[in-house]
Amino acid sequence: SKVGTQRTPVPKTPTQPLVGNSWLMPRLLAAFNVVMMVTFNGLLFAFPCRWLVGNGEWAYALVTGPLFLLTLWSLVSLNVSDPGIIHRGSLEQDPEAGHTAWMFHHVSQMPWCHQCKFHRPPRTLHCAICNICVEEYDHHCRWVNNCIGHRNFRLFLLLLVSLYLYLVALLVTCVIFLVRTSDIFIVAVSATGALLPVFLLLVVQVVSVSAARRPYELQDNNPFDQGCIRNWHVTLCAPLGPKYMSEVVLLQQDSGSKWKPMAALWSPTFSPEHHRPDLPGPNSQPVSFDTSYEGVPGSAVI
Repeated sequence: SKVGTQRTPVPKTPTQPLVGNSWLMPRLLAAFNVVMMVTFNGLLFAFPCRWLVGNGEWAYALVTGPLFLLTLWSLVSLNVSDPGIIHRGSLEQDPEAGHTAWMFHHVSQMPWCHQCKFHRPPRTLHCAICNICVEEYDHHCRWVNNCIGHRNFRLFLLLLVSLYLYLVALLVTCVIFLVRTSDIFIVAVSATGALLPVFLLLVVQVVSVSAARRPYELQDNNPFDQGCIRNWHVTLCAPLGPKYMSEVVLLQQDSGSKWKPMAALWSPTFSPEHHRPDLPGPNSQPVSFDTSYEGVPGSAVI
């Protein structure tokens, strides 16, 4: 008969959370959006605006120009902004430990993030696309290849407002150009197709900010709701707080303590007035002092 041997399982060593490498296509999409916006604006200024300015109507160029610059700046800034990334936790933390947070007289659970290895604060979610935990996570915007969270939500609202106003100004300029010249201009068709989705997204975000509710939250009792006016003030004007995007936790190492005990620098004094019963009496051997103990002058040896 064969005797089987039982192998002792080898404990797995903890490894750092892995980050995916499928980053090329999302970045190409974000760059394509910037290129298309610059291209369409170039066509706008090359045909309708130039024709209107040639006829003495400068208002259209003066309105669409600043709106385009503001939209382009907010779009590029949102691509490279920090949404509120929270650094990865320590690999020695206990995932089974329970953590709660007390916010606005409500207790919220802090679930364990298996990718980032820490207990997530309220409204902090892990983005599977970016493989990061984002504070006040709202959603992942594929058009800018970035998450929308606590630190760039204002920039996202600025992008929606400026883009909507820019599309309206662009559409009005193209319509006036079409009416006066009877030409078909492709920028007007593109602006018309993009205007409705941007408007609907803007309405969704306005409702979300007014109710202080994220799109993924379904509970009726919302502890973050402080009233419509207060919610807008917190969203637009409240301080953002410190940044948490740091890798210093992963770089920390326990180098040990360099503290070493030292002998007393001064000799203790003895006075008969401070006699205690547990100490030798007056008839016992006197206390001698060695001033050269361990090289420290004044150290006492009893």
